[in-house]
Amino acid sequence: MRAYTSLLGHILGSHPEIDGYYEMHRSYAFSADLERQMRAYTERESLKPDSRYLFDKLLHNDYTLNLMLPELGDARILLALRQPEPTLKSILGLFAKKDADDLYADPAGATTYYVERLHALAAFSRQQPQRYVYFDAERVCADTRRLLDDLGCWLQLESPLTEDYRLFPQTGVAGTGDSSPAIATGHVIHPAEDRHPDTALDPALLQQAEQAYQACRQLLVANAINAINA
Repeated sequence: MRAYTSLLGHILGSHPEIDGYYEMHRSYAFSADLERQMRAYTERESLKPDSRYLFDKLLHNDYTLNLMLPELGDARILLALRQPEPTLKSILGLFAKKDADDLYADPAGATTYYVERLHALAAFSRQQPQRYVYFDAERVCADTRRLLDDLGCWLQLESPLTEDYRLFPQTGVAGTGDSSPAIATGHVIHPAEDRHPDTALDPALLQQAEQAYQACRQLLVANAINAINA
């Protein structure tokens, strides 16, 4: 969460060979789940005539991904981590605007989510080595062109991914991904400064998150089929 997943989803979903761009909030434990995904997506969107992929993103440990399903035998898995300090500040900044009682509006709650998510990704990496590509999430904005070229090659797309993207019916809708004005610009914004300079983090919580990040990233890079420019 807050690792440029909505931005990358829009870039991917704007390509003629990829359908999907938003967070669908579902598990993929059984074959029927994939059928439900397709049905839910096509209720609101039309499939592209030349599409080869249907995209979704899983940001929470509540959702299951069962790669033993025959239908997921050729699934392309992208894993990315964003460094803890900007991630936590972004989570706190977003949820403080929604509800002060929200778990993610509290520094301890946001840190718990972040660390537990890293632990789950580390477990996935151990269980599914060589089944995914890893990249540092910061590269979506800081090294966009090279990252998109590398992802396009890995996905074997016939035309390049572009920094400009389409706006869709679910763009900016709360609950489907980024609801800030930035996602509605239709292009990558290259951040040059801290967007949450007034958000203070407890040093002990930040240290806990940093340790989890370093351990998880090291494992994800080691077990990836390709760690793009890592």
